[in-house]
Amino acid sequence: MTTYINQAWELAKQRFAAVGVDADEALRQLDRLPVSMHCWQGDDVAGFENPQGALTGGIQATGNYPGKARNATELRADLEQAMSLIPGPKRLNLHAIYLEADAPVARNEIKPQHFQNWVEWAKKQRLGLDFNPSCFSHPLSADGFTLSHVNPEIRQFWIEHCQASRRVSAYFGEQLGTPSVMNIWIPDGMKDVPVDRLAPRQRLLSALDEVISEKLNPAHHIDAVESKLFGIGAESYTVGSGEFYMGYAASRQTALCLDAGHFHPTEVISDKISAAMLYVPRLLLHVSRPVRWDSDHVVLLDDETQAIASEIIRHDLFDRVHIGLDFFDASINRVAAWVIGTRNMKKALLRALLEPTALLRQLEQEGDYTGRLALLEEQKSLPWQAVWETYCQRHDTPADAAWLTAVRHYEQNVLSKR
Repeated sequence: MTTYINQAWELAKQRFAAVGVDADEALRQLDRLPVSMHCWQGDDVAGFENPQGALTGGIQATGNYPGKARNATELRADLEQAMSLIPGPKRLNLHAIYLEADAPVARNEIKPQHFQNWVEWAKKQRLGLDFNPSCFSHPLSADGFTLSHVNPEIRQFWIEHCQASRRVSAYFGEQLGTPSVMNIWIPDGMKDVPVDRLAPRQRLLSALDEVISEKLNPAHHIDAVESKLFGIGAESYTVGSGEFYMGYAASRQTALCLDAGHFHPTEVISDKISAAMLYVPRLLLHVSRPVRWDSDHVVLLDDETQAIASEIIRHDLFDRVHIGLDFFDASINRVAAWVIGTRNMKKALLRALLEPTALLRQLEQEGDYTGRLALLEEQKSLPWQAVWETYCQRHDTPADAAWLTAVRHYEQNVLSKR
């Protein structure tokens, strides 16, 4: 297998060189792009605060595949297995409900100490950590409102939770030497048509300003805010709409999170990246796969995933765009879901790096749209797979579907015994 990969690599380098692309440089650039894997794929967004609690906030994980992680130790083991099969740099994205404590901890009282095991694990794995307050699946979010709640006491609880989460995030960045991106998403909205759309948004604006009022070192912590079109139980009105958060991120200069499943089915976030970058300092991308709605299916190497990757590479957004994944499929092996989705995101980034962008841009500027289309289509059949296999080999990970054998073995020896 190694001999075949090496031979294919030498031929691929020549093919790409013929169109002005340095395949070696593409691999070097790919190592600059970590993908933040989401912990909640491993346990169906249950967390460890109250693992038996029902999901709320429009969140659903469908399926009951055996082997779900039941505690943080199992979840970390599953993550290690998945990461061993994914080449290149990675990060881990945690939600607040994945804390570890000997006694119940109120969400507005979480502290870095409740995530110390995650930090020590991340140091050993040489990973950065990202973070999220968990404004769902809680008695005080049961009526569908959190940071925009009409009750000031409930609203204050969620403000304090987000403030505490920021301190945890900053601790991650300080300890691990890489800034933690903390993303705020809330489920606030109404099932039926509201009379007053403005007041909840005014409350949300004020609450967010209070949340981010404490100045934190940007070398340790980055604030991000995330919109949504609708959710289950919030079909008619979402307080944190796309327009709301675009305005907030631009006016407060926070990062803006674009989730691939959070817009109208005819919209794609790949088209929004270049527009948003004109107004906000950073973007956080939640790469997911919506099927008819925000269903968070496992990421495929499809047209939109490729378009997202291409936008990042074509505009040299390495240092301004943070790539995260957001899907949770309980109908298949959860470790395999991580591997499939993350490898596909990295494949898309590699394919974008192997594009002769300068030549394509020149053709476009000259008005040669025929040449642009022809070259884009020919590019699709160039031997990028040989470059991918070389990248996998260099990172000591399976170059092809052989990774599935390792997952099957892990399922038989570990997951099936839970």
